[in-house]
Amino acid sequence: MAQSFTHPELVVTPEWLHAHLDDPAVRIIDGRNHEKYQAGHIPGAVLVDFIHLNVTDTRPAAMRDWIACMEEAFSAAGIGEDQTVVLYEDHSGMLPARGLWALTYLGHDGGRLLDGGLDAWRAAGYPVSTEPSQVARTAFRARPRPEEVATCEDVLARLGDGSTQIVDTRRPGEYDGSEIRAARGGRIPGAVLLEWVHNLAAGRLKSPADLHAQYAQLGLDRDREVITYCQGGYRAAHTWLVLRMLGYPRVRNYVGSWAEWGNREGLPIENLTLPEKSKT
Repeated sequence: MAQSFTHPELVVTPEWLHAHLDDPAVRIIDGRNHEKYQAGHIPGAVLVDFIHLNVTDTRPAAMRDWIACMEEAFSAAGIGEDQTVVLYEDHSGMLPARGLWALTYLGHDGGRLLDGGLDAWRAAGYPVSTEPSQVARTAFRARPRPEEVATCEDVLARLGDGSTQIVDTRRPGEYDGSEIRAARGGRIPGAVLLEWVHNLAAGRLKSPADLHAQYAQLGLDRDREVITYCQGGYRAAHTWLVLRMLGYPRVRNYVGSWAEWGNREGLPIENLTLPEKSKT
């Protein structure tokens, strides 16, 4: 029997979106930058530049400030309580996945990824627009779900306890410490590596069977919690989304990721390029 996604509703096709293009219950979010948006976007799409809505400090005050920024961004984008929110970039990438994770964490269950993104939309022959979309502002109010996010303290408390699996979604050089993008290079102790790009084939999500197989091969146990991380919680959000679609029941995105962990002295790391005494 062919394997399928446990939560296929988290993804929509270009065909589905085209059929719902004028549906007021559907809000379309372009997660790219302003320049790309101006050059051409799906008609009716509103720009939310997710790469500039980052957070690299998961202590309570910083998280409160970030949540307030997200409330403002989603309100300006006209996201309503009961809307289906379709997010996209050029392909099935990390930016819409980050937006979908943020919606879910903040209490909104309508987030959907456009599989194949704008490239697949264009390939299907559907129209693009260069006119900014005008939408009515809403009052988006966050209802944070702690079970969807991992803070630095959450990760530290779970190191070595056997109940949590940590998945590093970065490049191999970041994982082994040879590519340094913070004060320190390396990985969170015990993390296993599967770069997020392996979730994709030709710009779309791989088949459910292929994704099931690669995470089973990685050794993930569905009965244990999974924490994903990368440099800033974007690539990690993509793997968070895939694992959610595959039915893993407890998955958290460590949103501060290596930009926080690697820059906070005293936190333990593993680094194949450093002597043991340098790994704290």
